[in-house]
Amino acid sequence: MGREGTKLLNKRLALRGIAVAIAIAAIGWMAVERDHEAAGPGRDDVIAPHATAFTLGSLHFTACELAQKRSGATTRAFCTPFQVPENRADPGARRIDLRVALIRSDAPAADRDLVVYLAGGPGESAIDTWPEVAAAFAPLVKHHHILLVDQRGTGGSNALTCPGANGDDGRGDKVDVEFDVDEARKQTRECLAAIERRADPRYYTTTVAVEDLEAVRRALGSPKLDLVGVSYGTRFAQQYVMRHPQAVRSVVLDSVVPNPLVLGEDFAGNLDAALKADFALCTKEPACAKAFGDPWASLVLLRDRLRATPQAWDYRDPVTFEPKHLRLDEAGLARLVRFFAYTPESAALLPLSIAEGLRGNFTPLAGQERLLTGDLGDLRSNAMQLSVACSEDADLLTDRAQDAGTILGTRLVDLLRTACAIWPRGTRPADFHSPLTTATPVLILEGQLDPVTPPRYGEEVLKGLSDGRLLIARGQGHNVIGRGCIPRLVREFVDKLDPRTLDASCVDALGPTPAFVDFNGASP
Repeated sequence: MGREGTKLLNKRLALRGIAVAIAIAAIGWMAVERDHEAAGPGRDDVIAPHATAFTLGSLHFTACELAQKRSGATTRAFCTPFQVPENRADPGARRIDLRVALIRSDAPAADRDLVVYLAGGPGESAIDTWPEVAAAFAPLVKHHHILLVDQRGTGGSNALTCPGANGDDGRGDKVDVEFDVDEARKQTRECLAAIERRADPRYYTTTVAVEDLEAVRRALGSPKLDLVGVSYGTRFAQQYVMRHPQAVRSVVLDSVVPNPLVLGEDFAGNLDAALKADFALCTKEPACAKAFGDPWASLVLLRDRLRATPQAWDYRDPVTFEPKHLRLDEAGLARLVRFFAYTPESAALLPLSIAEGLRGNFTPLAGQERLLTGDLGDLRSNAMQLSVACSEDADLLTDRAQDAGTILGTRLVDLLRTACAIWPRGTRPADFHSPLTTATPVLILEGQLDPVTPPRYGEEVLKGLSDGRLLIARGQGHNVIGRGCIPRLVREFVDKLDPRTLDASCVDALGPTPAFVDFNGASP
């Protein structure tokens, strides 16, 4: 993969974050710890290299192609249908189809444990996003099959899609629409009315989805699982370990959400801290400091100006080159800088973009909004995130006066409370928010400058692990599994199950992207 391709992968990985979404599992594998033996008599888990169909456990897989959005490219896989009851307490009631796919290993006889990719959001489809994250899993595919299960309410698993709620529904170009409480109340009611015709939102929670994965695993012959959770997927992974510890061989938690965390409560503070850390890198670089002075002070000044006088701006869409019209106010600016902060590449553009905004040029901010969020329309329209947040977190949110002066303010919490006052709530186990304690080997990955799940979250989870390790990627943001040597380290961890002996010195070679001092790039 070339340099630009790697940057695109990392940007897409980073934007698959939990905070983005809430801004509004016999294969014939036996339950063994490890088996490196070659294929031989008695092994019925070996898939012929040119097979177009095969049966694993009780599931029959056939060849399929996983489409990549906005592209003609596809990924070869094997798919199988799988049905589960929507309400597990009433198996005779409505049943829903889960979309299940398997990425075949490169090895003639794959290792018997099965890697499971748990997507972010909440609301992301593991299958739809696989083509975008596949490069990060490439080292694992050399010896492992990858299991992809669209979590109920996402992708091809009875997605809770709100009609007319994506980014191309005529909502206009007002960047702050996601922070409009009245509009959120109206859209939530409309979405619920449409979804209730084919789904009961109370049964689309993490807890219920965990049992779906376990049902898939048993149907496959009960192999041991290596869970790889990204952002919200780390919550899923921890809950699965708590409910089915015997089924899990290893866990990778990328940008971890600690079990005790109430989603939304730290968003504003985390963003301010990440922005200040990013801007501190600029002030330490003479050329950047000379060009922009104090970027944090400039951001606050721009926010105050937009609070007093929202701005209208005409520009060309950087993807389609179509003429666009932007109305930017304080709330819209908060949303934009939040997206900028997710990756070091986009964060490097912030000081320059803010300075241009103070000069009355909003094209850099507007153009990056389209590039950073253009592939998130489906996530915005997916109400499964409400089923998760309203059932698992909303009642635990508290008023946080300290957030009033932050860039983000209390907007996300206010919106969540508004929507959850309308949305039906499922049940939450009494120990749902208990810290994870496990002897299962766990590798935690964090970005030093993550504006959503900062390194202290990883440190918190590490306290409950008897065989865990935390790696912090210097200068990186949200979701780091695709960065530098980390894909290789993840493979070595899954192979050896000894996180403490990993030689992770290569992670130190990572670092922040130098801030752009003008439109030609950073200083020499």
